[in-house]
Amino acid sequence: MSEALALVPKAEAKQSMKDFKSDQEVRWCPGCGDYAILAAVQSFMPELGLAKENVVFISGIGCSSRFPYYMNTYGMHSIHGRAPAIATGLATSRRDLSVWVVTGDGDALSIGGNHLIHALRRNVNLKILLFNNRIYGLTKGQYSPTSEIGKITKSTPMGSLDAPFNPVSLAIGAEASFVARTIDSDRKHLQSVLRAAADHPGTALVEIYQNCNIFNDGAFEVLKDKESALEAVIRLEHGQPIRFGAPAADGLGGKGVVRDPATGDLRVIDVAAEGTDGILVHDAHAASPTTAFALSRLADPDTLHHTPIGVLRDVRRPVYDVEMAEQLEQAVVQQGEGDLAKLLAGNDTWTVVG
Repeated sequence: MSEALALVPKAEAKQSMKDFKSDQEVRWCPGCGDYAILAAVQSFMPELGLAKENVVFISGIGCSSRFPYYMNTYGMHSIHGRAPAIATGLATSRRDLSVWVVTGDGDALSIGGNHLIHALRRNVNLKILLFNNRIYGLTKGQYSPTSEIGKITKSTPMGSLDAPFNPVSLAIGAEASFVARTIDSDRKHLQSVLRAAADHPGTALVEIYQNCNIFNDGAFEVLKDKESALEAVIRLEHGQPIRFGAPAADGLGGKGVVRDPATGDLRVIDVAAEGTDGILVHDAHAASPTTAFALSRLADPDTLHHTPIGVLRDVRRPVYDVEMAEQLEQAVVQQGEGDLAKLLAGNDTWTVVG
């Protein structure tokens, strides 16, 4: 079992997908990408071999935040944007739990932006699944923090003026120790990313592109269509050259990612024209976040061409709850058990005489 899950009790018997399905009726719009993510998570959880009573899903507010109802684990449908804060309290006080946060682009990046970045920088041992459909679905189709500039919605009838967040760039900038991106309909890839996130000690953020077929249908079609995906999707694998597209028989077809010696930025090249010299080899474990951040900026926010998916960053940093537990143990050794009543009263107390 991984270091991240070492303290979580194992299941006494082998579990299946059925064990993680609750008895609640799933209430999302027919065709919503959330169904695919739910099925992928429910079928993936038994692989962890954990007692389901020690698995917790915490959500905020939004369509994705119904998730805890449909998982036969403990869970909490909390308040708007505050799921990372609540999950932090739980993960630090109960290290015998596997804590998962389910949130959306509006919930996490608008009202919850502050809580998200601090969970990431602290590196609390929790896993954050950020469903990004680039729209507010629950409130019926307003633009969200990830909607592209010019997006026409009920709240932006003349087009959005806001520059969108790139969740992966934001996470890397906040010193997240694990950052990945995947797609709702690619179950194999989604589950491979979930495995890596579950094994990671510390905060893992997984952005999941998720289709809202009612208010933003087809937002990620270029990444899902087999033909267009060849030129649009960059599948990252640690230790492998960053190449994509349709390679020719001589191995010189397709495209690659290189670093521009003049600017230091990354750019996409035609391998047949420029050859394979200089093509970057993906290093998810690089101590510096520079290249991971540069990769996250390759995708065009409007067309989504050159969108990296997979694990962009996976590095080891001190884990907040581990260090907090060590501090508490040290305090007990040095000072003995604390007195909560004395702490609350302090030295300045007043006696009110009637």
